[in-house]
Amino acid sequence: MQFLQTILIYVVPFLFVIGVVVTVHELGHFLAAKALGTKIDRFAIGFGRAIAQWTDKSGVEWRVGWLPIGGYVRFAGDDNAASIPDADDLAAMRRDLIDKGRGAEIDQYFHFKPLWQRAIIVGAGPVSNFILATLVFATLLLALGVPTSSTRIDTVVAGSAAERAGFQVGDTILRVNGKAIEGFEDVTSKVLMSSDTPMTFVVRRAGQEVALTATPVRGPVVDRLGKTHMMGKLGLGHETRPGDVVIRRYNLPEAVVGGAERTVSTISSTLTYLSRLISGRESANQLAGPLGMAQMSGDLTKQAKEVSPNTGAFVLNSALMMFEFIGIISVSIGFMNLLPVPVLDGGHLMFYAYEAVARRPLAAKVQAAGYRVGLALVLGLMLFATWNDLQRLRVFNLFGGLFS
Repeated sequence: MQFLQTILIYVVPFLFVIGVVVTVHELGHFLAAKALGTKIDRFAIGFGRAIAQWTDKSGVEWRVGWLPIGGYVRFAGDDNAASIPDADDLAAMRRDLIDKGRGAEIDQYFHFKPLWQRAIIVGAGPVSNFILATLVFATLLLALGVPTSSTRIDTVVAGSAAERAGFQVGDTILRVNGKAIEGFEDVTSKVLMSSDTPMTFVVRRAGQEVALTATPVRGPVVDRLGKTHMMGKLGLGHETRPGDVVIRRYNLPEAVVGGAERTVSTISSTLTYLSRLISGRESANQLAGPLGMAQMSGDLTKQAKEVSPNTGAFVLNSALMMFEFIGIISVSIGFMNLLPVPVLDGGHLMFYAYEAVARRPLAAKVQAAGYRVGLALVLGLMLFATWNDLQRLRVFNLFGGLFS
């Protein structure tokens, strides 16, 4: 029963979220290719042996694999996973089509498409993920609104960075780094990603605006799921009082704009983290892999159970949490695929940029070598993220206890 419960709480929600995000990503490639008259052989969700497959009237084979952790679109003439045929392959493909009396189909093959069309088809996957995220966030804004709280400071921890910067109980934070703040949660999110980095604040104190500069220090921070992370801390506290929280409601246009802004904000936060990671100001321990995402989806499900008074409320809360999680993961998948790493969509776009400037494709051998390096980088990153997941799950402590 414990094993079955683990499957239902952690594995099923994770596979559902990944399945939705990957399907939308691949549909982006598929629909863009269809719109540009590209011949497609297969649309697959999942890998491994097919548990369901059929062929539609246009000749596209639709397949569902037994391992639902990815997917792909295979264009006609795509004989390798890198989608990098060399000049000889293309020439042979062209001759073969002509010899078979199918020369009219040449313009339908992805690799014979104009550069701009290939770029649109490749970029459509990540763009679809961003569109999905925007729609998810917009739907949540439209349905639930956003609770905004007062930015009043109720406590200043003795000896903290906030106290050294001159914050006082009763101050109300107006702006952080020159930008207006709508709620105390906004202050917290900005501080978390700014350890050891000076921040400027404008607070209202006794009717006057006072400018302060504070530098968050790295320390343990517990998130809403009870997980501890080493992130920025100032030492400011806020206590919710009656009337502090106001639900901001959105109409449809405002919700769409708000959804797009949250998508952009999530991308911006990711870029900030990566830049700080490269500069050594953040730890790579925050990177999570499939196990980490599965744990997060399970923790969200457990949290929904804890706050739900009955089964109906549990189902609704779980659906809302998973819906938001889909939006967050969709942004992450879209962003990751745009990285200029061969084997990812961004790597193909990088090769296309070279082709546009040089007026000729990069040599197939160079592209193939880049593909191998890119694959090694992606696998290495996945292994490192999985190592982090195992550390967070204390798997090695468990093994140590078994064999000690």
